[in-house]
Amino acid sequence: MFDFTQTPIWINIAVFVAAAVVVWFAGARITGYANAISNKTGIGQAAIGMLLLGGVTSLPEIGATVTGAATGAALLAVNNLFGSIAAQVVILAIVDIVIGRRALTSELPDPTVMLQGGLNILLITIATAGITVGDIAFLGIGLWAWASIFAYAFSIYILSKAGGGRPWLAASHGDVEIGLEDQHKQAKEKAAQEHADMSLGQIIAWTVGLGLVILVSGYLLARTGDALAEQTGLGDSAVGFVFLAFATSLPEFSTAITAAKSGLYTLAVSDIFGTNLINIGLIFVIDAVAPGEPVLAQAGTLDAFGALLGIAVTVLFVIGMAERRDKTVLRMGLDSLAVLFCYAAGLVVLFFLR
Repeated sequence: MFDFTQTPIWINIAVFVAAAVVVWFAGARITGYANAISNKTGIGQAAIGMLLLGGVTSLPEIGATVTGAATGAALLAVNNLFGSIAAQVVILAIVDIVIGRRALTSELPDPTVMLQGGLNILLITIATAGITVGDIAFLGIGLWAWASIFAYAFSIYILSKAGGGRPWLAASHGDVEIGLEDQHKQAKEKAAQEHADMSLGQIIAWTVGLGLVILVSGYLLARTGDALAEQTGLGDSAVGFVFLAFATSLPEFSTAITAAKSGLYTLAVSDIFGTNLINIGLIFVIDAVAPGEPVLAQAGTLDAFGALLGIAVTVLFVIGMAERRDKTVLRMGLDSLAVLFCYAAGLVVLFFLR
């Protein structure tokens, strides 16, 4: 495996920037194709966002995680997974600021996203329990890692049965707002026209091609990001924690921003929650390929707190979905503002834990 830490720092910076640009534009394009697949197949945006967008944008992280675990850096791979969970939810707060009209959580018409958020909390809690009480191997893989993969499979099963439910009615100041519901339908119809002249086979081919581009470019992004963190001395700092988390989350950032700007809010949120579900499922993969004792047995206080931070910010967004007020402050919903404050406070704690 090529070692980017042995490459001059200016080359790593150039590769990192180039990969970031490619990932951004590929992520923006694939969002439209994902929506087109939803329209042509009848699969709901929540399922497409979680399985397709979440899966595709997780490919670079999967590649980097498996590579790191196989080469003896399993604990670093787990650190990056837990670090990116909270960062992914912060992306939703940034999306809220970008759309800037109403609180993002008040725009979501599909109640499935709340189920996704609850399952995120469940899976992260299982992983945190494994860190707290320790883990022992069963068939070469930790028992808590087995629990994580079974919980992930259960989540996919539950969510596959959750489609087709009655949508939430759009609300403004707690009152049903029929006009906003019409706006959601118009946004979906407008996005559907973008690829209306393409067959499903063509759309899938483009999606696979863009997925490969995201895989290669995102993998380079993650690897050079790790190398730059080490070369600049940021790897052991809170700044490095944030830098690496957002570097590996750039594919999700691109797709979520593009979806939200097109009015496809369910797609945007499901992408993020779907990615975080995959992150917990990856603990099993890390244990399967990494030598030595179960990785959760090696994790410590820093990892446990990072996981708890992920739970906290996810809970804040789920509360926002249930409360559904559209009051905004500084162009974002109150829940998004709470997420940013919580994440900032969490970084302060992480700074002293590292």
